[in-house]
Amino acid sequence: MVSLAILYSHIGFGQSTDIFRIDYMNIPENDTGIKTQRYKILFNLPIQLNAKKDYLLTGMEYNRFDMGYSRDFPFDKSELIRFHVVDLNLGFITKWNENWNLVTILTPRMASNFTSGTITDDFFLNATATLWKEQPNADKPFRIVLGLTYNSTTGLPVPLPLINYYRRFHPKWSYTLGIPKTSFNHYISKKHSLEMALFLDGYFMNIQDNIILPDNQVASKISLTALVATVGYQYNLTKNMSLFLMAGRSIEQEGKLRNDDQGDVFLLNNESNLYIRTGFKIGIF
Repeated sequence: MVSLAILYSHIGFGQSTDIFRIDYMNIPENDTGIKTQRYKILFNLPIQLNAKKDYLLTGMEYNRFDMGYSRDFPFDKSELIRFHVVDLNLGFITKWNENWNLVTILTPRMASNFTSGTITDDFFLNATATLWKEQPNADKPFRIVLGLTYNSTTGLPVPLPLINYYRRFHPKWSYTLGIPKTSFNHYISKKHSLEMALFLDGYFMNIQDNIILPDNQVASKISLTALVATVGYQYNLTKNMSLFLMAGRSIEQEGKLRNDDQGDVFLLNNESNLYIRTGFKIGIF
């Protein structure tokens, strides 16, 4: 699950179909004395290239993580207070055949506490290639995404599969099966909907000034893996523009310090937490 959370923390257009999003997440303090807040802004711009409706996809995403610690650790916590993640998206969308679209995206990433500007270890690279098919006007509309995604932070040298399937099987009900998110939705009206969801969340970031632990191990990375169950509410301002709020709890959670080989060197947090997230988004669906 750790590898999956790191891998799917950002997989581009294959799962995130937002054009614009402002998002706030709060994981309150638990028994381990750690709390996390995340502020996110995302912007993607599809640019039509020709009459065939090929698109160039450009965009960026910024996340700021603020950490709080009420317990003592056997090392200096000052390096672990604030982190930043900056993604640049460059992709291409084209018609593969009559039914399928091909989506390819390259995502350079900078993820670090940036205490001394930027260094080589702050840089990561993600890439995604998917086939995307949808029938929005069918009696039971559906969408399916099949592909491969590669993330340099997983430690796995090969691309891993990406699958996402959405079906609206009733005018008031739909479900989505996939990674990092599976959900079940009830549409109360055109303006109001409810969602039950199970999804992976987390991060993997560089620590510029390595932390020397009491056993002489060296921590150079920090990661969080969380499997979260939530109930959410969405208010649709328009067909593609909405406000949302979700609240729930992590079922499994591990916050760790890691070395350059991504091995575990110190366990920060393995207790479940409350999970709260809210924001505004503009999507293509």
